[in-house]
Amino acid sequence: MKFKAIGIQQIDQIEQLNDLPEEYRKILKAVSMVLPFRANNYIIDELIDWNNIPDDPIFQLTFPQPGMLKEEYLNEIIDLIDSKAPESELYQQINKIREEMNPHPAFQVEMNVPREKGIEHRGLQHKYPETVLFFPKQGQICSAYCTYCFRWAQFSGIDDLHFAASDPYELVKYLESHPQVTDVLITGGDPLSMSTKLLRRYIEPLLKKPGNLRSIRIGTKYPAFWPYRFLTDKDSDDLLDLFREIADSDIHLAIMAHYSHYRELETTASQEAVKVIRKTGAEIRSQSPVLDHINNNADVWSTMWQKQVELGIIPYYMFMARDTGAREYFSIPIKEAFDIYSKAVSRVSGLGRTVRGPVMSCSPGKVLIDGITEINGKKAFALKFIQGRNPDWVNHLFFAEYDDDADWMDILKPFEEEEFFFDEEFSQMLDRAISL
Repeated sequence: MKFKAIGIQQIDQIEQLNDLPEEYRKILKAVSMVLPFRANNYIIDELIDWNNIPDDPIFQLTFPQPGMLKEEYLNEIIDLIDSKAPESELYQQINKIREEMNPHPAFQVEMNVPREKGIEHRGLQHKYPETVLFFPKQGQICSAYCTYCFRWAQFSGIDDLHFAASDPYELVKYLESHPQVTDVLITGGDPLSMSTKLLRRYIEPLLKKPGNLRSIRIGTKYPAFWPYRFLTDKDSDDLLDLFREIADSDIHLAIMAHYSHYRELETTASQEAVKVIRKTGAEIRSQSPVLDHINNNADVWSTMWQKQVELGIIPYYMFMARDTGAREYFSIPIKEAFDIYSKAVSRVSGLGRTVRGPVMSCSPGKVLIDGITEINGKKAFALKFIQGRNPDWVNHLFFAEYDDDADWMDILKPFEEEEFFFDEEFSQMLDRAISL
């Protein structure tokens, strides 16, 4: 199969959409002007069940939906389109809406982007001591855009919202001067959207193990959304050879694959892609948020984890939907997410219980919802860090007041305390970052 990208300009060419009401298609286009839309022919032809529209989970995962924008925002865009407003006026309103949708959650710009000697490393993020994220400039696109993606701003076309690096040696120099870093996560967008020749340009300098580099991770949706990247694309063999070279250099290679539903694992191409990746010596780990409309069901998760184990994929993270973009559409309460996780993980063997969740990747770090308990006759959430801006916070158990509706860390209140144990130190970290 040859890759065919489908963007907002090609929506009218998707024959399956013709069966939807005209008003629905109009709304879909309006939403896709605010939240970037991109799909491909594999998703259209092999993953979406067009007899189950609009409820099909892969359709929800890839196509903008009416509820993804506040009604007032949606009406503003439709009114501007209907009135044939000047393009400048339309995009002024679109960008205003985007700014109000928290395009960079968890202080990514203020706290994660390294600033040294007056230089801002805009293509790097360094939140946790041992791990650096790297954003290669040519990899800031994807085979398709997930509608929940917390990095939707990368694809908005607004330079101020963009992370990108064009010089691979910027990363090398950073690793050499930061010996605490052992892991590099190459991310985007999707780095596998680059040709293997371009990807090699960024990876080959890392094979000399600058600093104390031990592991390379590649964050990607390609195994789920375009498995032919590893099978029949013109440089698929070159890509697999590059994976082998990484493994042969004694650097651990982990493919951080984003699987949101078991349907993404059911096609022959998807399963073959997993096989050829694993033969290179790379391991595949899977992660996804728990999402309303897509996978807010324990059966979906237990089925997905079981299929992953059977294929040799390691279940890794179940995240909470991050506080950005169309979060109100996807988010579910903490209590519901914990119930889904608990039921799902109880239905798989120990090999599937490598998965950690539900996890909130918030400003101070990755916070695990470890349980719902009762203390002095009051219900509480038991929480702990599995990653923290200060490593000393990791595995520190703490408690928050139980809240039926809470769906994010910022909403939670400390249990019978004035503040969480990390609040003062985190506040000082933020003040220092903002002052740079």
